[in-house]
Amino acid sequence: MSGAPDLAGRVADGWSVALTGLAPDARRAGLAAVDDGARTAGRDPREVHRLATIGGPVSADTLEALAGEGFGVLVLATADPDEVRAFAGLVPEVRARVAAARAQAGVRVGTVRSAAVRARRRPGIDYDAIPASLADRAVEPGDAQYGGVRSNYLRGGSPGLVLRPRTTAEVVDALAYVRGQDVPLGVRSGGHGVSGRSTNDGGIVIDLGALNSIEVLDEATRRVRIGPGARWGEVARALHPHGWAITSGDYGGVGVGGLATAGGIGFMAREHGLTIDHVRAVEMVLADGSVVHADETRHPDLFWGVRGAGSALGIVTAFEFEADEVGLLGFAQLTLDASDTAGLLQAYGEVVEAAPRDVTAFLILGPPRRGQPAVARIMATVDSDDPDTIIDRLQPLADIGPLLDQQVVLTPYPGIIALPDPGPHQGQGEPATRSGLVEHITPEFAQAAERFLRSGATYFFQFRSVGGAVADVPPEATAYASRSANFSAVASAAAGAAWTRRGTRWPGTSAGSTGASRPTAVPAGCSTRTRPRRCGGCAR
Repeated sequence: MSGAPDLAGRVADGWSVALTGLAPDARRAGLAAVDDGARTAGRDPREVHRLATIGGPVSADTLEALAGEGFGVLVLATADPDEVRAFAGLVPEVRARVAAARAQAGVRVGTVRSAAVRARRRPGIDYDAIPASLADRAVEPGDAQYGGVRSNYLRGGSPGLVLRPRTTAEVVDALAYVRGQDVPLGVRSGGHGVSGRSTNDGGIVIDLGALNSIEVLDEATRRVRIGPGARWGEVARALHPHGWAITSGDYGGVGVGGLATAGGIGFMAREHGLTIDHVRAVEMVLADGSVVHADETRHPDLFWGVRGAGSALGIVTAFEFEADEVGLLGFAQLTLDASDTAGLLQAYGEVVEAAPRDVTAFLILGPPRRGQPAVARIMATVDSDDPDTIIDRLQPLADIGPLLDQQVVLTPYPGIIALPDPGPHQGQGEPATRSGLVEHITPEFAQAAERFLRSGATYFFQFRSVGGAVADVPPEATAYASRSANFSAVASAAAGAAWTRRGTRWPGTSAGSTGASRPTAVPAGCSTRTRPRRCGGCAR
C-alpha cells in the first residue's frame, strides 16, 4: 500500500513508499504515523511491513540506516545493470551488520502475528516463549497454514500450536518448551494418525514431517537411515533402485515414525516379518531433552521398548533399518461374494495358514448394502516374478468364495505401496477403531465376526495375515508380543459407535483371539498425562 501511513497502520499489511526526493524528516514522520495508526487500531506496529523503493547508487551505510529505521524490504529502482550488481554485492554485508546490531540490542527476531491471529490463541500456551529456532515455522490457529496442519488423515483436530522442527536439536528445543506448557501434546510423523494421538484440541503438536531424509549407510549390509517424517511410499521409491524394500503397512502415505515404533504389518509380513523387525538402531529425544542412540548394545532396554511401544518412550528422530532384497512381486486384488461371510472368513484363515511364506494376504469386509450381497476384497502379495508360481499361490484364495472380479499384476514394491499426492490432511470427527490379534479364525470367531459385521457397527473390517516370519522372533525380543497370532483384525466405525450395544459385540472377545482387543481411539483433547483409568478412550 502506498501513501496514507496512518491508514496503513490501522488496516493494512504493509506500507510502501518511494524515497527518491523524500526528505529524511518526512520519511521518519511517515514511519511514526504507521506506528501511531497501528496502536490506535489496537495492533502491534510490527505487524505492518515497511517497503522502501530507492534510487541508485547506494552505499551499505545508507541501506543499514534504512533497515535500522524499520524498513524490512528495500527495492532498487534502476535499469542500470551495473547498479543492480553493485546493490546485490552489498546485501551480504548489510545483512551481517543488521544482525550484529540486533544481537547487540537484544532484539528478538521472528514472526509477529497480527491482532486477528493473536485473538485466536488458545489458553495455557505461552506463545511469546516459543524458541527462536521454531518460531518462524510455528503455526497458530489464526495462521493461513493452519487448515493444512490441524488434522490428520482420519481425525479432525484443533491444536493451539503446531511446531515443525527440522533437526534433532530443534526437537530438543520443542520438548524443552512443551515441558513448560500445561496442555496436551501430540507427536506427528506422516499424519495418518489412526489412533488420534497426532493431533488434539487446544494442545501442542510436534510435527516431524521435515525430518524426512532417506540415506543409504552401507550397501553391503543394506543399512539405511530414515527420518520419522518420511512416508513409506517415498522410502519404497528410494530403495527400489538398489533392489531393496522394507515391508511397511499397506499405504504409502503413512509416516515412518508411527509405523516403525508400533509394529508394521505389511504386504510382506509373512516372509520378512514386521517393520519393527528391521529396525537396527534409533536416535531418540527423551522427555527430559536428552538425545540417546539405542541399539542392541547401547540402551538395550530402550531399544527393546521402542520396537512396539515407541510412542510412549520418546521421539525418534532417526531410524536405522536393514532392508531386504526384493525384486518384482505378484500383487492381486480379488473381489468375492461374501454372502456366507463366516464360511468365507474361515476358509480364508485356513488357506492363509497353509500358504507358503511368500504369500501375504489382507481381507477387507464391508457391511452388506441394501439389495446387494456382502462383498470381500482380498489384496495379496506373492514374492515371485514367475507368473505360474504367482497363479499357483493365488488360486486357493480365489476359490474360497464366488469370484466376482480379479486383477493380478507383476510389479515392483513401489507399485504396491502407492505414494499419494502431497497435500494437507483433512480428517474430520473422531472415528472409533478396535483391533485384536487372532491365533486362528475358528468357526466360533468367524460367526461372531459375521454377526458384528451385519449389525452395521462397522464400515471397514480388515483381517491382515501375519504368522510366518513374524512368529520367528521370540515374543520377549521386542515390545510387540503375541507373535504366535496368524491374523490381525481391525474394525472402524463412525464417531460415537456403540461397540457394546446388544448384537454388536466386538468379536475380539470370542474364542481364537489374543493380544489387544480394546478401542484404539483417543479423544482429540487427550493429554499424554491422562491416566488410563480416567480415560476410557486410550489405546494403552
